Amino acid sequence: MARWRGWKALVHDAVDTTTDLVAEGHASARRRIQRVADEVPGLGPAVGVVQEGVQLGTQGSLRSVKAVNRLVEALSDVALDATMAPTPEGEPVPQRSDIVGSTAWVADAALGAINGAIGDHLARAGNPLDLGMGLRVGDRTLAEGDRLSEGVLVLVHGLGTTEWCWSLEAEEAFGDPAATYGTLLGAAHDLQPVYARYNTGRRIADNGRALAEALEAHVSDAERIVLLGHSMGGLVVRSACHHGRELGHGWVERVAWVVSLGTPHQGAPLARLGALATRGLDAVDVPTTKVLAKLLAGRSAGVRDLEHGELLGRDPDATCPPEERAVPLMQGPRYAFLATTLTQDPEHPVGRLVGDLLVLRASAEGPLVHGAFPVHRDVLGGVAHARTQADPDILARLTALLGE
Repeated sequence: MARWRGWKALVHDAVDTTTDLVAEGHASARRRIQRVADEVPGLGPAVGVVQEGVQLGTQGSLRSVKAVNRLVEALSDVALDATMAPTPEGEPVPQRSDIVGSTAWVADAALGAINGAIGDHLARAGNPLDLGMGLRVGDRTLAEGDRLSEGVLVLVHGLGTTEWCWSLEAEEAFGDPAATYGTLLGAAHDLQPVYARYNTGRRIADNGRALAEALEAHVSDAERIVLLGHSMGGLVVRSACHHGRELGHGWVERVAWVVSLGTPHQGAPLARLGALATRGLDAVDVPTTKVLAKLLAGRSAGVRDLEHGELLGRDPDATCPPEERAVPLMQGPRYAFLATTLTQDPEHPVGRLVGDLLVLRASAEGPLVHGAFPVHRDVLGGVAHARTQADPDILARLTALLGE
């Protein structure tokens, strides 16, 4: 029932947002009319008076829409509570590639996508759709007091997904719909796979701290810890290492490897394009561009952090040299950064230009500043960004790497 209320709350939030967009478009149109009227001698003041009256009427109508919307929300919540009995939360979606298209899979995919798009809003509003931060082992989420003492492999997914993404095309890649990097690397190196599940729309720094606290609560007794992050997940892992070291957590001393796959350590061009588009559209004072700019400005904090690979919660719009944003890697673990390119030949000019389509090769190969110790960098050709979550060649490289 909590999830139903969460989706219903989103509908009411959408009504408020639409009302705000109407107000933005109306204000832009009013300014445009006034600019034209001001060009005609003596007409500007008269039009201004009319415009003020129209504005007051419009504002009153829009406030009424919002008030009615929230009244309907409150009354429908009461009705929902009265007519629906609480039900326990279901088990996690099976970690298998052959459930694609099922009701459970569609619901989980939608939940991951909505968290990626507006997860910061969900967290602020206390919406039950907020995924928060949790760790999954097998088919259950670790509860308070659960502790793992064996070696663990912690897998952290990327933007707009859930932990199910590690099962993407598993049967095609590995010949087994239930196989993932977690199960296969775990079997090869005697590691218990642990999957993070989190709200990717929150700031990377917030998720990093939450992951650090979850690791301290559940795996600080582990014999050996390997951290594996895909895309944004690699940034969350690095942020967790930073926070864990700052907070004096015990788990950081047990980290043997930190591995990232297709992670935008130096930022992602598509995220930066979104920021440029927002500023460009907002600079043009016509209703359409103003509304589009407002919509783009509502992109989640997690997406904005991807513009520069921001790990510590600093303002993504602040202008500063890339090296000033860089966060050195934590001393102790060994590091591996795996990049891929769309072209079979990683050295091909097109491959160097577009990377894996979402992350450039140079960015995936690691941060600008990493400290005075060696890191392992690898590039694999012919693999798109999403496929880095389940690829036999990547698995072979990871298996060999963790055995060193």
